[in-house]
Amino acid sequence: MIKFSPKIIFLFLLTPLIAANAQRMLKISVDNKGEEAVLSYISRMGNVYVSGKEMAALLSANHYFNKDAAKLEIKFAAAALKFTAKNQFVITTKKSDNSQIIYQLPVSTLLINDDVFIPLVYCADYLSAACGTKIIFDSKAKNIKITKEPFDEDALFQIPIADTNIKPEPKNPEIKTGESLSVSKYDIYGIDVEEKSNGTLIRLKSSKKINIPRHSINNNVLYIFLPGASVTPEVVKNFKAAGFVKDIKRTVIAQKNYQLEFTIAGEYSTTQAFKDTESNDVLITIHNKVFTKTHEDDADPTSKWKFDVVVIDAGHGGKDPGAIGITGVKEKDLNLGIALKLGKLIEQDMSDVKIIYTRNTDNFVELYKRGKIANEADGKLFISIHCNSLPKKGSEHRGFEVYLLRPGRTQDAIEIAEFENSVIKYEENPNRYQKLTDENFILVSMAHSQYMRFSEKFSDMLNQEWKKSVEIPSLGIKQAGFYVLVGASMPSVLIETGFLSNRKDEEHLASKEGQAEVAHSIFNSIKKYKEFYDREIAISSENKK
Repeated sequence: MIKFSPKIIFLFLLTPLIAANAQRMLKISVDNKGEEAVLSYISRMGNVYVSGKEMAALLSANHYFNKDAAKLEIKFAAAALKFTAKNQFVITTKKSDNSQIIYQLPVSTLLINDDVFIPLVYCADYLSAACGTKIIFDSKAKNIKITKEPFDEDALFQIPIADTNIKPEPKNPEIKTGESLSVSKYDIYGIDVEEKSNGTLIRLKSSKKINIPRHSINNNVLYIFLPGASVTPEVVKNFKAAGFVKDIKRTVIAQKNYQLEFTIAGEYSTTQAFKDTESNDVLITIHNKVFTKTHEDDADPTSKWKFDVVVIDAGHGGKDPGAIGITGVKEKDLNLGIALKLGKLIEQDMSDVKIIYTRNTDNFVELYKRGKIANEADGKLFISIHCNSLPKKGSEHRGFEVYLLRPGRTQDAIEIAEFENSVIKYEENPNRYQKLTDENFILVSMAHSQYMRFSEKFSDMLNQEWKKSVEIPSLGIKQAGFYVLVGASMPSVLIETGFLSNRKDEEHLASKEGQAEVAHSIFNSIKKYKEFYDREIAISSENKK
């Protein structure tokens, strides 16, 4: 099993925001009701992203940018649109009755220089409906026309809500040749090679969906086989060496049957291939040797991976109160109460398991240090305990949720992660954390994929146990990007025990009986999980003999 330090894992998060900021800003021509204008944009994975602030000015709209939340609100006379950076959701508000509808875009917005850049091809109708004027975007000609033709504001609330399972299709994939941009006739129209802290990332830019290609390394050459896909010769001409990748060769085996050969050098180990969730692109990773197993020759692997340490993380603490309940109760106090009760149960009934607390008093512990504590203790399970809340106090919404470390796929999950992650504002160096975008999750998954099956198993056991024994209803197993889980190199979950904005949940969680009930539910799940874990390790050890 591979072990990672939290320092290495946080170095994974080399965000595409850096690449976006470094990319040359282009200008797109705009016909604004007969007057010529320009609008800043960048092209990423075939999509044109335009400046939200500049678009608001062109449409004579007011705008407000919340730097802390990275949210941009564009305010028109009849409606307002709210975009969040690195987020796929658009919130539309009709001013006449304050009604709202949330739409999902196929791709996320970008954050560049205190501005939210929006994918125009997917947002033109929303902007048209909100401002009352039809906006036409010609993606091929790279121009925008803001017409005088009326666009019914009510149409904003008649646009079909996007399918949450929609898969993005890149529009007019482009290749860069000198200063010109042109539409490619090839399936693979470009290649980017980037050096990351955990290795090298190769992006095959594809104009269509292709299967994850077979790939292998032989004599320091990485071969990528692409049956049924054509590759532009421009990939050789425009190639720039980076990281392990020193050179590239394009070979035509037959029509629609190509092979790419990358000459590689350095202390590399293994490779993996992924599909990019925001496009048709394929990502190939070449890992550093730091990711090779360090205990392959252990005489008794079962002793190394024995289930002997549980890390209990009481969320928030000290100067960070967490959520505040209806009656003023602080989340940090409830989290600690449950954590200490859980630890006591383990001490009493599981003498062979050591308990490590990230905090056992009312003190503030930075998120990255929580993972560091867990890793240094060689933890086998990391449980982060929290309470949920909604902005509206007295809400009827209540329930328990258990979260896995994956990209959030619902607005609720995304907002919960944003709140829990916002505690970094109390830290001395919040810049050490990078946004958990889908692309970054692909990199993080290299560290966590080996643990995910165990995390899922514990989550399922906890969910079932909770339903049997806790008064607070279960809302099930969900996924979102919590910073605190990134740093823990072991099976890990984050538990939202209930909503402090709900009177019943708050009352139950604030009571000693309620906290004991929750602690027992988690404890019973740990006992069952340990039995499963021990069986799996024993089987794995036997298979290696």
